[in-house]
Amino acid sequence: MNESLIYGIRPVIEAIEAGKQIDKIYVKRGSDAPLIRQLRDVAKQHRVQVQEVPVEKLNRLTKNANHQGAVAVAAAIEYADIAEVVDAVERRGEVPLIVVFDGVTDVRNFGGIARSAECAGVHALIVPIKNSAPVNADAIKSSAGALNLIPVCRVGSIRNTLRYLQERGIQIAAASEKGDKMLYQANLKKPTALVMGSEDTGISREILKMCDTTLAIPLVGSIESLNVGAAAAVLLFEAVRQRMK
Repeated sequence: MNESLIYGIRPVIEAIEAGKQIDKIYVKRGSDAPLIRQLRDVAKQHRVQVQEVPVEKLNRLTKNANHQGAVAVAAAIEYADIAEVVDAVERRGEVPLIVVFDGVTDVRNFGGIARSAECAGVHALIVPIKNSAPVNADAIKSSAGALNLIPVCRVGSIRNTLRYLQERGIQIAAASEKGDKMLYQANLKKPTALVMGSEDTGISREILKMCDTTLAIPLVGSIESLNVGAAAAVLLFEAVRQRMK
């Protein structure tokens, strides 16, 4: 049995209420039992994603143990609070550098960016609860262990989080091939949050509108864009270069 799994309706509810960090809850599709409704309510209160799946998936996950129609996946890491991270960075007299993920769903890209971020001294990674690569054993392996070293903040709303960062004096810079300035023209010595978008569609339009600046990486080849992991590394180490002056 996978040790990261919690199964049975009451054990899942108790785990959430005890403060155990949960990545996702699977419930039997179509189930409307009173305890399942209670589980949904508790999950909503604690901002845990619930996904309906066929009972066959629950059976596979638990090897046909008595799951009662509910299985939770415990978080592989301890998530951090972004306000606490920013407070700590400022107390140390450091200039915040943060990476925000908007729709990066590939585990290897996510892990690779986390590895680059840790090497670049990034203070935190921000990931949405929905539409994001899972922070699991594969992601940790792809990050070469960086996800165990760098604070990861899981948030319900990227938009609200970006507003909060702006209120804290942190500029929001989006990585986009259609950026309003070239990367090397940007001032990354300032407190900065770099937004990295989906592998397929890039940063969502609503998030782009919130950004203070959009940055393009100059390309001289015939391919029009870099892989998101490569782009993140270029952006991050330009920030490192500027901050080392």
